[in-house]
Amino acid sequence: AGIVDVSTLGKIAVQGPDAAEFLDRVYTNMFSTLAVGKARYGLMLREDGLAFDDGTTWRLGEQDFLMTTTTANAGKVMQQLEYFLDVIWPGLKVHVTSVTDEWAGAAIGGPRAREILAACVTGTAVDNATLPFMGIVHGNISGVPVMICRLSFSGEMAFEVYSGAGYGAHVWEALIEA
Repeated sequence: AGIVDVSTLGKIAVQGPDAAEFLDRVYTNMFSTLAVGKARYGLMLREDGLAFDDGTTWRLGEQDFLMTTTTANAGKVMQQLEYFLDVIWPGLKVHVTSVTDEWAGAAIGGPRAREILAACVTGTAVDNATLPFMGIVHGNISGVPVMICRLSFSGEMAFEVYSGAGYGAHVWEALIEA
Protein backbone atom coordinates (compact mmCIF):
# COMPACT_ATOMS: atom_id res chain seq x y z
CA ALA A 1 0.00 0.00 0.00
CA GLY A 2 1.02 3.59 -0.48
CA ILE A 3 0.31 6.63 1.64
CA VAL A 4 0.29 10.28 0.65
CA ASP A 5 -0.26 13.49 2.61
CA VAL A 6 -3.44 15.17 1.32
CA SER A 7 -3.52 17.90 3.96
CA THR A 8 -2.91 20.54 1.30
CA LEU A 9 -6.23 19.86 -0.44
CA GLY A 10 -8.65 22.71 0.07
CA LYS A 11 -11.39 21.95 2.58
CA ILE A 12 -14.52 24.07 2.83
CA ALA A 13 -17.42 23.63 5.25
CA VAL A 14 -20.75 24.32 3.53
CA GLN A 15 -23.54 24.59 6.09
CA GLY A 16 -27.11 25.77 6.38
CA PRO A 17 -30.68 24.93 5.36
CA ASP A 18 -29.91 25.61 1.67
CA ALA A 19 -26.47 23.95 1.59
CA ALA A 20 -27.57 21.03 -0.61
CA GLU A 21 -29.35 23.32 -3.08
CA PHE A 22 -26.29 25.57 -3.21
CA LEU A 23 -24.04 22.62 -4.04
CA ASP A 24 -26.51 21.49 -6.74
CA ARG A 25 -26.05 24.90 -8.35
CA VAL A 26 -22.26 24.99 -7.96
CA TYR A 27 -21.45 21.52 -9.28
CA THR A 28 -22.42 19.73 -12.49
CA ASN A 29 -24.03 16.93 -10.48
CA MET A 30 -26.57 16.70 -7.65
CA PHE A 31 -25.73 16.82 -3.97
CA SER A 32 -29.28 17.20 -2.64
CA THR A 33 -29.75 13.46 -3.31
CA LEU A 34 -26.59 12.49 -1.42
CA ALA A 35 -27.30 10.56 1.77
CA VAL A 36 -25.76 11.58 5.09
CA GLY A 37 -22.59 9.55 5.60
CA LYS A 38 -21.76 9.45 1.89
CA ALA A 39 -19.39 11.35 -0.39
CA ARG A 40 -19.63 12.23 -4.07
CA TYR A 41 -17.13 13.40 -6.65
CA GLY A 42 -18.00 16.77 -8.17
CA LEU A 43 -16.89 18.98 -11.03
CA MET A 44 -17.20 22.77 -11.07
CA LEU A 45 -17.25 24.70 -14.33
CA ARG A 46 -16.27 28.25 -15.13
CA GLU A 47 -18.80 30.60 -16.72
CA ASP A 48 -17.42 29.66 -20.17
CA GLY A 49 -18.06 25.96 -19.51
CA LEU A 50 -14.44 24.91 -19.00
CA ALA A 51 -13.47 22.87 -15.95
CA PHE A 52 -12.67 25.05 -12.93
CA ASP A 53 -12.08 22.57 -10.10
CA ASP A 54 -12.97 19.12 -8.88
CA GLY A 55 -13.02 17.23 -5.63
CA THR A 56 -15.18 15.24 -3.30
CA THR A 57 -17.92 16.54 -1.06
CA TRP A 58 -18.89 14.66 2.08
CA ARG A 59 -22.37 14.92 3.57
CA LEU A 60 -21.82 14.93 7.32
CA GLY A 61 -25.37 15.96 8.29
CA GLU A 62 -28.60 17.14 6.67
CA GLN A 63 -27.27 20.71 6.49
CA ASP A 64 -23.54 20.00 6.86
CA PHE A 65 -21.12 19.25 4.02
CA LEU A 66 -17.33 19.13 3.76
CA MET A 67 -16.05 20.00 0.30
CA THR A 68 -12.51 19.20 -0.86
CA THR A 69 -10.85 21.15 -3.65
CA THR A 70 -7.60 20.93 -5.51
CA THR A 71 -4.65 22.43 -3.68
CA ALA A 72 -3.94 24.99 -6.40
CA ASN A 73 -7.51 26.32 -6.60
CA ALA A 74 -8.54 26.25 -2.93
CA GLY A 75 -8.49 30.03 -2.55
CA LYS A 76 -10.15 30.64 -5.92
CA VAL A 77 -12.93 28.16 -5.14
CA MET A 78 -13.57 29.86 -1.80
CA GLN A 79 -13.75 33.25 -3.53
CA GLN A 80 -16.14 31.85 -6.14
CA LEU A 81 -18.43 30.37 -3.49
CA GLU A 82 -18.49 33.65 -1.57
CA TYR A 83 -19.24 35.55 -4.81
CA PHE A 84 -22.15 33.22 -5.59
CA LEU A 85 -23.62 33.73 -2.12
CA ASP A 86 -23.04 37.48 -1.98
CA VAL A 87 -23.98 38.43 -5.56
CA ILE A 88 -25.72 35.67 -7.51
CA TRP A 89 -27.82 33.88 -4.85
CA PRO A 90 -27.92 36.18 -1.81
CA GLY A 91 -31.22 34.67 -0.63
CA LEU A 92 -29.77 31.23 0.02
CA LYS A 93 -29.29 30.37 3.68
CA VAL A 94 -25.77 28.96 3.45
CA HIS A 95 -22.50 29.66 5.21
CA VAL A 96 -19.13 28.68 3.71
CA THR A 97 -15.94 28.53 5.78
CA SER A 98 -12.44 27.55 4.74
CA VAL A 99 -11.35 24.79 7.12
CA THR A 100 -8.25 23.77 5.17
CA ASP A 101 -5.89 24.57 8.04
CA GLU A 102 -8.04 22.73 10.59
CA TRP A 103 -7.68 19.26 9.04
CA ALA A 104 -4.70 17.01 8.35
CA GLY A 105 -5.28 14.28 5.80
CA ALA A 106 -3.67 11.09 4.58
CA ALA A 107 -4.73 8.96 1.63
CA ILE A 108 -3.85 5.29 1.80
CA GLY A 109 -4.33 3.07 -1.22
CA GLY A 110 -3.43 -0.29 -2.66
CA PRO A 111 -4.32 -3.94 -2.18
CA ARG A 112 -3.47 -3.87 1.56
CA ALA A 113 -5.02 -0.47 2.34
CA ARG A 114 -8.06 -1.85 4.17
CA GLU A 115 -5.95 -4.34 6.13
CA ILE A 116 -3.56 -1.59 7.27
CA LEU A 117 -6.41 0.76 8.18
CA ALA A 118 -8.25 -1.99 10.07
CA ALA A 119 -5.11 -2.70 12.11
CA CYS A 120 -5.01 0.80 13.58
CA VAL A 121 -8.62 2.08 13.59
CA THR A 122 -10.81 1.65 16.66
CA GLY A 123 -14.43 2.61 17.21
CA THR A 124 -15.61 1.51 13.77
CA ALA A 125 -15.12 -1.24 11.24
CA VAL A 126 -13.76 -0.56 7.76
CA ASP A 127 -15.25 -3.63 6.04
CA ASN A 128 -17.43 -3.36 2.91
CA ALA A 129 -20.68 -3.44 4.88
CA THR A 130 -19.68 -0.66 7.27
CA LEU A 131 -17.65 1.40 4.83
CA PRO A 132 -18.85 0.94 1.25
CA PHE A 133 -17.38 2.90 -1.66
CA MET A 134 -17.86 6.64 -1.02
CA GLY A 135 -19.00 5.88 2.53
CA ILE A 136 -17.89 7.89 5.57
CA VAL A 137 -17.26 6.65 9.12
CA HIS A 138 -15.88 8.19 12.30
CA GLY A 139 -13.37 6.33 14.43
CA ASN A 140 -10.06 6.71 16.23
CA ILE A 141 -6.44 6.07 15.36
CA SER A 142 -4.12 5.91 18.38
CA GLY A 143 -6.75 7.73 20.42
CA VAL A 144 -7.20 10.53 17.86
CA PRO A 145 -10.69 11.09 16.41
CA VAL A 146 -10.65 10.61 12.64
CA MET A 147 -13.08 10.82 9.76
CA ILE A 148 -12.55 8.19 7.05
CA CYS A 149 -13.96 8.06 3.54
CA ARG A 150 -13.50 5.13 1.20
CA LEU A 151 -12.74 6.63 -2.18
CA SER A 152 -10.22 6.15 -4.92
CA PHE A 153 -8.72 8.16 -7.73
CA SER A 154 -6.46 5.26 -8.80
CA GLY A 155 -8.84 2.34 -9.19
CA GLU A 156 -7.24 0.57 -6.22
CA MET A 157 -8.85 0.18 -2.80
CA ALA A 158 -8.21 3.52 -1.10
CA PHE A 159 -9.27 5.70 1.81
CA GLU A 160 -8.83 9.29 2.93
CA VAL A 161 -8.31 9.77 6.67
CA TYR A 162 -8.74 13.21 8.26
CA SER A 163 -7.86 14.29 11.79
CA GLY A 164 -7.46 17.61 13.54
CA ALA A 165 -4.43 19.38 12.08
CA GLY A 166 -2.45 19.15 15.32
CA TYR A 167 -2.70 15.36 15.26
CA GLY A 168 -1.76 14.76 11.63
CA ALA A 169 1.78 13.55 12.31
CA HIS A 170 0.54 11.21 15.06
CA VAL A 171 -2.06 9.62 12.75
CA TRP A 172 0.47 9.43 9.90
CA GLU A 173 2.96 7.57 12.12
CA ALA A 174 0.27 5.12 13.26
CA LEU A 175 -0.65 4.38 9.63
CA ILE A 176 3.00 3.87 8.69
CA GLU A 177 3.59 1.55 11.66
CA ALA A 178 0.53 -0.56 10.78
